Amino acid sequence: MIKTTLKAAAAAVVLLGAAAAAAAPAPALPPAPSSALDPVQSDDGYDRHVTIKNRTGWTMLRFYASDTRTDDWEEDILGVDVLESGQDVEINIDDGSGACLYDFKAEFTNGQVLTRRRINVCQISEYTYTR
Repeated sequence: MIKTTLKAAAAAVVLLGAAAAAAAPAPALPPAPSSALDPVQSDDGYDRHVTIKNRTGWTMLRFYASDTRTDDWEEDILGVDVLESGQDVEINIDDGSGACLYDFKAEFTNGQVLTRRRINVCQISEYTYTR
């Protein structure tokens, strides 16, 4: 009987401790380590946000912006979205490298691909695609 009473008392203490822990506020966690999904920013003070304006008459299917020092196009910035003619989208071109000169490439529903070289995203705030 004493053994059963001690087990019941121990179980009650465990349950009370769990309830108190659940009611107590959780301690603050340290910031999560940086991941590939976190936006990377250059620390030089330049704003590399550029509004891309589509004034072509066609829907922009894909848009790429790559540092001029690379030979490859980065990922499609629009992703699953498209940019209809007459629409604008603001894009943060900053990849954390400190680069200001980027090449732009846009692909449209009519099959046309427009490539623009050496766009200084540290000096402009918008870029317009036209026919």
